[in-house]
Order: sequence, then C-alpha cells, then structure tokens
Amino acid sequence: MSLNWYVLRAISGKEGKIKTYLEKEINRSKLEKFIPEVMIPYEKVYVMRNGKKKIKERNYLPGYVLVSADFSHGEVQHVIKNIPGVIGFLGSGTGSSRVPIPLRQSEINRLFGKFDGSNNEEEVMLSPFVIGEDVKVMDGPFSGFTGSIAQVFEDRKKVNVTVKIFGRNTPVELNYYQVEKAS
Repeated sequence: MSLNWYVLRAISGKEGKIKTYLEKEINRSKLEKFIPEVMIPYEKVYVMRNGKKKIKERNYLPGYVLVSADFSHGEVQHVIKNIPGVIGFLGSGTGSSRVPIPLRQSEINRLFGKFDGSNNEEEVMLSPFVIGEDVKVMDGPFSGFTGSIAQVFEDRKKVNVTVKIFGRNTPVELNYYQVEKAS
C-alpha cells in the first residue's frame, strides 16, 4: 500500500463542507485504510479589533483540500471526485483523462512546516496597512491621535504614521498593534 498526498481543487469557501462530506463518505464506504487523512491547511493570523489583537485561523490555500490516499483500490478516486464541491485533482492532462500527481516530499515538508501547530513562528498580519491609509493611534504616547501611513515595514511589523502635532506633520514609527484603521 502506497499512501501519497494529493491536492483536490474545490469550490473556494466550501473546503470545510467538502472535508466533512468526504470524511462521511469514506466512513460509509469503509475506505479509511485507503484514505486515512483529509486536511485543510490553516495558518494563524491576527486582526486588530477595537485596539486588541485577535488571533484567528485562515485557510492557507483557499480552493484546495489535501488528501492522503492510496489509489490501488479502484473506488478511491471515484469516491473523492464525486463529492459535491470537488472540481478535481491537481495533475496532468485535461478533463476526464486528468491523472492526479502526488505531492513531492519537499512540497509536503514545506506545506506541513508552514502550518504545523508545534512550531512557534510569529503569526501573520491578516490585513497589513497600505500607504496613505488613515489610522488611529491606539497605544503609546500618541494615543488618540489620527494620521496617515507614510511607510509600511512588513518585515519589522511597523508603520511610519504622519500625525499632526502642534499644527505640524510629524512622522512617528509605531508597531502594527499600536494603530488601527480609522473608521
């Protein structure tokens, strides 16, 4: 038995339902041995709400579902492809002659390393700021001031905000969590 990871193309936004349908169908057809794992890759992101950092999970590959499967059993590919919302496998060829291609080990390592819960990488900011955007300072000595973003430093998670102090535009460097989009 040779298990490989395959990528399913799915209707974007329906990945959770597809995973549920697929798991139910696997149990009903008693194919757990041939399809042991179905996974939607998530990553942790944070958003700023009312000046507070909220962590949530976001689909890392929208429109795709990962499936560990062994195609030696004739029903496996048929069961997977006939789940509502599944468009097909990523692979070579077109239409019904498309041959699913398994992920290479290097791709698997990179994917699982990206959203593995055991690694303690810093979360990704869900909606980074853009230059020219109006923001309100929520923390620090300039709390309560409003200004516009002059520069964004994504690598350092900081922004340069131009605020008006005593009638003059003054650049202030702040962390992402210290500002929120002005409403």
